[in-house]
Amino acid sequence: MAETIRVGVSACLLGQNVRYDGGHKRDAYVVETLGKFFEFVPVCPEVECGLGVPREAMRLVGDPEAPRLVTIKSGVDLTERMRVWALRRVRELGGEDLRGFIFKAKSPSSGMARVKVYGEKGTPAPRGTGLFARVFMDAFPLLPVEEEGRLHDDRLRENFIERIFTLDRWRATLAGDGRTGLPARLVAFTATNKLLLMSHSPEMARQLGRLTAEAKNWPADALRASYETVLMRTLSLPATPAKHANVLEHIAGYFKKFLDADDKAELQAVIRDYRTGLVPLVVPVTLCAHYARKFQVDYLLAQAYLHPHPVELKLRNHV
Repeated sequence: MAETIRVGVSACLLGQNVRYDGGHKRDAYVVETLGKFFEFVPVCPEVECGLGVPREAMRLVGDPEAPRLVTIKSGVDLTERMRVWALRRVRELGGEDLRGFIFKAKSPSSGMARVKVYGEKGTPAPRGTGLFARVFMDAFPLLPVEEEGRLHDDRLRENFIERIFTLDRWRATLAGDGRTGLPARLVAFTATNKLLLMSHSPEMARQLGRLTAEAKNWPADALRASYETVLMRTLSLPATPAKHANVLEHIAGYFKKFLDADDKAELQAVIRDYRTGLVPLVVPVTLCAHYARKFQVDYLLAQAYLHPHPVELKLRNHV
């Protein structure tokens, strides 16, 4: 994994005074918590496309599928100006080696979803996407993206950050030791991420396993693209308590010959309590990691599932 994980972010979320009213929307979680692990690449579409601070407020109007960006009082249409800039900026961001992007919610330029679009009668419908956000997501459909407001939802936050760290491990695999062929690196990556992938979709995990098994038959570029597509689509599926519990049961099977009856019963009880929502995921995972270290189960010690992201983020501490 790279020392620095670069993540794009709406500049106002970092506390930069780039809003239309000259203010900001600093998000403490983004700055103070995620900022310890990510190097942020700030973007403000309005300022970067040449609009001043302060400036006239703007909104989306017309068809939610193809809205126009128009200033509220003077009615100036900024759509083409924003699109031309966005296409150029997205090309630049392609060279930033980003692992994800955090957008400002509800923004007519940067809102990821549910942005208000005003119809002919002036009635808003929360069905739009900010112009820059749309261009960015179209250009990088597999890159993890989220809005700062949704990061306060435990499961959405965990999924987003898990995807970022997994993508970083994947890209590090691609950039690994050139003396080791790509098929062999795919085998190692798939093996160490197997349980993590199973927690999202056992079927998709099997699909990646089949792709890995056939790796030698693929051209390198097609193999990389196909694998990353399936990988990121797998991780975008929710990792539910039921799927996590099934993975934990699978892990518990590795300890059968080591644990006595009481310890087996305790592990099963902890997994059951997690499945029914009585304890957070961190409890059974910590117990499993303890046994993996105690009994030196090499396969489990190598599994990303037991440590997919820094424990300081406390992503598995919610019930």
